[in-house]
Amino acid sequence: MAYYFLVAQLPYLSPQMSKPPFSSLSFRERCAEYLTKKEIALFDACVAGFEEKKTVGSPGGSSFLSAWKQREEALEYALARLRAGRQKREFMTEGFYVTPDIENQARTAFGMDNPLEAELFLDKGRWDALEGLLGRDYFGINVVYAYYIKLLLLERKASFQADEGFEEYKTRYDEILKKAPEQGAAGDSK
Repeated sequence: MAYYFLVAQLPYLSPQMSKPPFSSLSFRERCAEYLTKKEIALFDACVAGFEEKKTVGSPGGSSFLSAWKQREEALEYALARLRAGRQKREFMTEGFYVTPDIENQARTAFGMDNPLEAELFLDKGRWDALEGLLGRDYFGINVVYAYYIKLLLLERKASFQADEGFEEYKTRYDEILKKAPEQGAAGDSK
């Protein structure tokens, strides 16, 4: 099904924008007029990688969202493997297939000294991946999902505050270090 009217009225988004033209929540509300309940429900699969505590199941019925979720999981896996290597911890080598482009993206971001620059680099890679996954689907449901994900990326970017971000980074890094012995023990049992 094509969503000409919905897609045609959307403002252009660019990764260089400092903030989105409207919130992802208002976009979801706007989409309720045009999408089925099942299509709206699949918006939850778009948040993979954005909401750490939210468990997102399989986005059945959407090969685009399945590919997006697999890519995000592979990126998280590649980054976790690099962190484990830096800490000289064992890491389960079985898991996700990490494509060379994702591996390169993870290594480049991991090598950056500035956490904000690394996050912006990863988000630019996400943006490019969305464009690649879309292909020539200009007015289909995947364009709507990609637009939503781009809004989430822009909201995330707008939420970055240099001082607060550094404090959050230190807090999360300390949490990772505290959890590392538990994960190392689990990896040693295999």
